[in-house]
Amino acid sequence: MVALTEAQIWKILDQVKDPEIPPVSLVEMGMIRQVCVEGDKIEVELIPTFLGCPAIQFMQAEIESRLTEAGAAKVEVEISLTSWTSDRISANGRQKLKEFGLAPPPYHQGELEIALSAPVSCPNCDSYRVALKNSFGPTLCGAIYYCNNCQQPFERFKPL
Repeated sequence: MVALTEAQIWKILDQVKDPEIPPVSLVEMGMIRQVCVEGDKIEVELIPTFLGCPAIQFMQAEIESRLTEAGAAKVEVEISLTSWTSDRISANGRQKLKEFGLAPPPYHQGELEIALSAPVSCPNCDSYRVALKNSFGPTLCGAIYYCNNCQQPFERFKPL
């Protein structure tokens, strides 16, 4: 077994992708709250986007697998009860969401009413000539929009 530094662990975790949004890592989504190294034991605190997320066990297993493959002797992934917020998504993660075809949520700092009424731009052409078609998308954190400019439907990542 190899002793991994905290920096190495974060780099490995940045390779673990969100199972619902494959181009974006759990680190970029702000789902890794902290990493603790105590001797040969690594503890990772994972904040799911919502507690009922069906991918929690998959993400736990993927984190454990990646760190074990890198030489970690003991890995413990704790599910945090801290509320995840879309403000935790990094700038790089927001760019990847856009490239994936998801309109990234605005930063809201807890002012959700303002964020929900903020203008939405199309991730394909950057036009604001869009219309909300359905408040509920294929996932709990998505809403379906249609761009009147490029005539493409797209999903907006809801501010949470």
